[in-house]
Amino acid sequence: MEPIVRKLPVSGRSAIDESEASLNSEWLVTNGLGGYASGTVLGPLTRRYHGLLIAAMPAPLGRLLMLSDLNEEIHFPDGRVADLSPKHHESSAGTGAARASLVEFRLETGLPIWRYELDQLVLEKLIHLPYRQNTVYVTYRILSAPGPIDLKLRPLIQFRPHEAPVSSQPDAPYLLTVFEDQYEISAGALPPLRLLLFGKGEFVIDRKRIERLYYLLEDKRGYESVGDLWTPGSFVVSCLHKDEITLVASAESWEVIRALRPREALELEHERRARMVGSADPKARSGVGAELVLAADQFIATPAGRLMDETRAHAAGDEIRTVIAGYHWFTDWGRDTMISLEGLTLATNRFLEAGWILRTFANTIRYGLIPNLFPERSRQGLYHTADATLWFFHAVDRYVQATGDRWTLKLILPKLIDIVEWHLKGTLFGIGVDPDDGLLRQGQEGYQLTWMDAKVGDWVVTPRRGKAVEINALWYNALRLLEQWLGEENEAEASRKLNSWAEKALESFNARFWYADQEYLYDVIDGEKGDDPSCRPNQLLAIALTHPVLDPSRWKRVLEMVCRRLLTPVGLRSLAPGHPDYKPRYFGDLRSRDAAYHQGTVWAWLIGPLIDSWLKVYPDDRGGAHALVQAFVPHLNEACVGSISEIFDAEYPLVPRGCIAQAWSVAEVLRCWVKTAP
Repeated sequence: MEPIVRKLPVSGRSAIDESEASLNSEWLVTNGLGGYASGTVLGPLTRRYHGLLIAAMPAPLGRLLMLSDLNEEIHFPDGRVADLSPKHHESSAGTGAARASLVEFRLETGLPIWRYELDQLVLEKLIHLPYRQNTVYVTYRILSAPGPIDLKLRPLIQFRPHEAPVSSQPDAPYLLTVFEDQYEISAGALPPLRLLLFGKGEFVIDRKRIERLYYLLEDKRGYESVGDLWTPGSFVVSCLHKDEITLVASAESWEVIRALRPREALELEHERRARMVGSADPKARSGVGAELVLAADQFIATPAGRLMDETRAHAAGDEIRTVIAGYHWFTDWGRDTMISLEGLTLATNRFLEAGWILRTFANTIRYGLIPNLFPERSRQGLYHTADATLWFFHAVDRYVQATGDRWTLKLILPKLIDIVEWHLKGTLFGIGVDPDDGLLRQGQEGYQLTWMDAKVGDWVVTPRRGKAVEINALWYNALRLLEQWLGEENEAEASRKLNSWAEKALESFNARFWYADQEYLYDVIDGEKGDDPSCRPNQLLAIALTHPVLDPSRWKRVLEMVCRRLLTPVGLRSLAPGHPDYKPRYFGDLRSRDAAYHQGTVWAWLIGPLIDSWLKVYPDDRGGAHALVQAFVPHLNEACVGSISEIFDAEYPLVPRGCIAQAWSVAEVLRCWVKTAP
């Protein structure tokens, strides 16, 4: 396999003082459990979510920050001391210390590597997390040295839920326990952090608190931005030319930690990644496609602590899998999982895991709904969604088309029938079919049930109560899919009943949703304020799905309008400019951000429905469609290097915002890359 390398241009240390923009490039490594390590390329912690080990623990603990950072110093024989990276916390070297220059940052098979130089010293640092372990390996390679040096590593500790304010501290004081070469840090009833050094060194106890660390992005986002870290002391390691030193930090048992030496753990992780890329669709085995395959892997997870779901899956000979919607703060969401499934698992030929994901969610269906999300530190899902369940039909369809797995379809089919029956008679949150026109309505005061789901306190920003355009496109698609599957299973009477409802919805949709004045589709009809003509991207689903509900004679006009008013190089605006509620930028405190979240802000995942619609209108223009996907390539060098952000500002320069790595953004760009690549 060709090396998969992405190098980020680095302008040097001085850039930090010149511009805050230099802190906006971030890196992310995940562990297949929902845990991760993440930070800025240039070093300083700027988010509450930054840390070298955020461990995914069983509920009710959830994801815990355990190791925030390492203070790294080089001590030369002549007494000189150099910092490896700029920090916003104290260095024992003092303010007069030199700084090694960061000359290169690269992702090598998706793993971050920093290269530093100072005089004759050349050093590389690599971080990786072994798959399905709450463990981080931080490795230092001395590529060149003028003579013997000492590497001093000071662990900086904070135990708290990863989404908690940076000022949070555990209820009990930190305690250091040492047994031979094993170092264990605990704080009351929380799981301990275990440290193990691979290299010739000693540990110097020097307990102290690093006070008033400033987190820049927390401040800009309107949150607490000053917090304290604790350190037990420092590892001091003697190094020579060509030496390799690794510090392992883990929430696992000592037996697990000692099972692999660092070099072996890294080789196994490289093998896993190479196998994953080599098994993907041929169009995604090199270049940008391969990078997206590696990015997609970050979101597929075995959820920690959902014991009932896990027990049920194991009893059936299955495994439990889910999709983390985005890093850093999202958990697994039903809607995001179903939209992402094709790109994350089918374009990558991870068919076994795709089946596990679908069967996992099938077992969570209640009242004809799949969960909207599983909250952090909870074993139970929340069901306030009108569209996630309908996306489930879409995901099953794409899975069956890709795999031919009729066994899974037959297993899930009774649940799909039950879902439709619940929607026909009415289920939670006002979700139900209007018998007069066969269209699906939804809405309950205080709830945000569509994907445009921003809510601040009691304020639902875009309630969209009534009959939403994409909900009814999804409903029609679900009816046609179930009609087809039942027909294939010789359930003729049930299939005819579904055909009747589908025909009614089809006729009503084309009669009611067409906004003749502007020749596009209403966003919501029969809403609280009547019919809503807001120009939004949701209408593309009336074209893009397997069974499009919109009359083909109207496809081109809708597509042209969307391209003219909503299209940007990184996705579609959520609302057209000129609307009174349009917001050109997504910034400020939580209320300001959520007010803009679906009111103009660009969403990367919407490139998927756009390209599906494009190829239906222009089936011979795969080149034009591929150009739309290639426009994302420059973004792989910004925000989360090698991944795709959740959202962007609605106006140029289209600044990336929200989650630095979002499942459906990566999934839809990867899916469309494979679909359109020559």
